[in-house]
Amino acid sequence: MGKNITMKDIAKQLGVSTVTVSKALSGKEGVSRDVRELIKKTADEMGYRYNTLGKSMREGKSYNIGILTAEHFMHESAFYSKIYQALIKEMMRFDYFAILEIISGHDERSLVMPHILRKNEVDGIIFLGQMQSNYIKMIDSTGIPYIFLDFVDDAFNVDTIISDNVYGSYEITKYLISNGHKKIGFIGNQFATTSITDRYIGFYKAMLENKLEINEEWIISDRDEYGNFIDLKLPKNLPTAFVCNCDKIAYELILLLKKSGVSVPDDVSVVGYDNYVYSVLSDPQITTVEVNVDAMSEMAVASIIRNCTNPATKSSRKIISGKIIIRNSVSNLIDKK
Repeated sequence: MGKNITMKDIAKQLGVSTVTVSKALSGKEGVSRDVRELIKKTADEMGYRYNTLGKSMREGKSYNIGILTAEHFMHESAFYSKIYQALIKEMMRFDYFAILEIISGHDERSLVMPHILRKNEVDGIIFLGQMQSNYIKMIDSTGIPYIFLDFVDDAFNVDTIISDNVYGSYEITKYLISNGHKKIGFIGNQFATTSITDRYIGFYKAMLENKLEINEEWIISDRDEYGNFIDLKLPKNLPTAFVCNCDKIAYELILLLKKSGVSVPDDVSVVGYDNYVYSVLSDPQITTVEVNVDAMSEMAVASIIRNCTNPATKSSRKIISGKIIIRNSVSNLIDKK
């Protein structure tokens, strides 16, 4: 039987200090990403055994991070499932584990404490997607470190990581305008989440700068006050294009337009946001804004681990840029003239 591999063995193999190996394997700061990856790879190859339970008992930590998300996000938006998967992958690099708890609408409104907090199972919380302020206040009162991912709530002074929703929506609206569209609508309840609010602001800014009229008939809600999707209702007179707050809604809109005898993009162009599965399932495939999920997840994990190890850390807001993915759902009206 071979001997147990120690941190000292790994340090000797790589020509680094045992302290460096310890920091790398425990996810502490002071080690570059490349060195951390090399040390972890070498540890695995040499057969190093991670004593996570013993480490947790010694340090008084669970090395679990709770991810709280509202039920309607997970049931109706597969995009958040993609973010969750990216968070799990990133946490594993630092020997942390994710515990997802989906909060029902009833529990959120009734201020029912999450199970993972009642059982003291996590060191910190990532709020994935917007939740009611009263619910966040309840979590805040426990004193556990937490951050916001993919939404903003200025009532709380915590780390926040969001996509650059304003600029992304602004750019894709300008893309429609550059293709000769002047009659453009927006689909999304701009009061439902801060992300949709920002995407509406980006749309509004592009229309305003180009001196284009915003017809209230073409501003269509897609969900109720609790964030649950509702049936889309088309106006009698259609614009030449719609900016949708997400790819799911763009997909649903295209189906509805086609059912109503309207051709996409020949009669009406449609753009989305997120660049998730709906954008490529659609016929035609949807021009959209790609959200950099990996970058957002990396920053979120680094942020919550930093807050767990140093609760006095000053809060910050990180805004991650996206990019336009051009597909087949936009007609060039200039070429048609």
